[in-house]
Amino acid sequence: MQEDSYWTLAREASGEYTEKRSKFLAFAFPVTSEEEALARVQELRAKYFDARHVCWAYRLDPAGERTRSNDDGEPSGTAGKPILGILISQGLTNLIVLVVRYFGGVKLGTSGLIEAYREATLAALEGAERRECILEQECDILFAYDLMGVVMRQVKELGATILEQDFRETCRLRLSIRLGRWEELEARLGRIYGVELQL
Repeated sequence: MQEDSYWTLAREASGEYTEKRSKFLAFAFPVTSEEEALARVQELRAKYFDARHVCWAYRLDPAGERTRSNDDGEPSGTAGKPILGILISQGLTNLIVLVVRYFGGVKLGTSGLIEAYREATLAALEGAERRECILEQECDILFAYDLMGVVMRQVKELGATILEQDFRETCRLRLSIRLGRWEELEARLGRIYGVELQL
């Protein structure tokens, strides 16, 4: 069965991590577009204008296929990629995590930076409330009034939601059904003579 849901955060979350006097402030925001994600970057850059770095990574789309990360002046691959790695390993998408770093005077080295950005990201996500988003398919079902009972039984058994209904001449139902159950609904209704399905 195809994946028909994804996980994101229910609301904004934050966390903090300190390493050798460098302070890492991490912020996680649910987002649905690149524009929304980049607006969060601008917002935090303005708010923490005195910080040395504001590094970030986002993951978008139900399957998390659109990703982008930014090291913001840290050595390449030491900030954005570790943040993104945590988002992927935790199975979260439609989310941006930004980590604001205040330098404490002691260099952390490549592996130290990677570890610090990972830990800061985990600190933000640790207690954050998660939300499952279900992917739905909408369709119209057209049928004669005498088929009402049999059609409604299939709709109910598969847990579809009726969005609109019109029973004037031909009966018409506008449905929304979980994507993973769509093929089953299509197959069941396809076996009933006189039922037409439209996307």
